[in-house]
Amino acid sequence: MTDLVLTPEEREKGSVFAPKFDAAGLLTAVVIDDADGGVLVVAHMNAEALEATLATGKVHFWSRSRGALWMKGETSGHYLTVRSVLTDCDQDALLIRATPAGPTCHTGALSCFYREVVAGEGEDEGRVLLRRKHT
Repeated sequence: MTDLVLTPEEREKGSVFAPKFDAAGLLTAVVIDDADGGVLVVAHMNAEALEATLATGKVHFWSRSRGALWMKGETSGHYLTVRSVLTDCDQDALLIRATPAGPTCHTGALSCFYREVVAGEGEDEGRVLLRRKHT
């Protein structure tokens, strides 16, 4: 998938899917649980990852740290099966509704967002802490 040259109006209101990748060739993908709308993971996709996701129905990402394409669940078996893909108004981010086949986070948590940022109290006053929310 390559960036098509579209006017802002065509990009925002037209019917052509023309993802707008950043200078590194990536766009942000937010994956939510199709059943309850909870955020599972936020990662990046390049054109190859997006094409693989659309072709297979399994969520693929581009790993910036490894510099490689990867399919979520390829080692754990905890795949994310695509239910729908939505794009934002200027087509530089995706919202993917998916059904997880197990924990999404590599830590074993159901979601990568399992800790809440909170203000410390008592002897921790003045510090910012993390409190576990989901397992």
